[in-house]
Amino acid sequence: MMFGSTQSESGNTKWRRQLDKFVKANQLELAALSWALWLENSDTQGTIGIDLQPKPHFVYCPKESVEKLNERVENRLQELLGIIEHYQPEVEVVMIAIGSGEVKLIQFAPEPAPANCFEQIGKDVDTLLELLEQRMSEEFSG
Repeated sequence: MMFGSTQSESGNTKWRRQLDKFVKANQLELAALSWALWLENSDTQGTIGIDLQPKPHFVYCPKESVEKLNERVENRLQELLGIIEHYQPEVEVVMIAIGSGEVKLIQFAPEPAPANCFEQIGKDVDTLLELLEQRMSEEFSG
């Protein structure tokens, strides 16, 4: 039994490790995308999410859905809800990654600030989405 749970844990660790590597390698682009989507929608759609199944893609996670999930998991996502509530798009990136039946918070303060990242990258939302989804597919195909 112990062996089975260890196997499962290493599977969960793998997607998290891959996600960390992807975020680190693509901080400027993720910050640019975050800012561009904020300019388009503010927080009316919810928090930006990365859904890894069936293939990596971006989604919106409406606040109500995250709150309902928090209730179903006995308030274990309370800290996540607090971070979402106090999100400052002009200085940080906050995203929710969904993989292997778990969620993981992505939060970082890029240098330069998200608006400057967007300006430096010089790509529109659709181009950024396409570029980052392609890079995620490459990262998570292994």
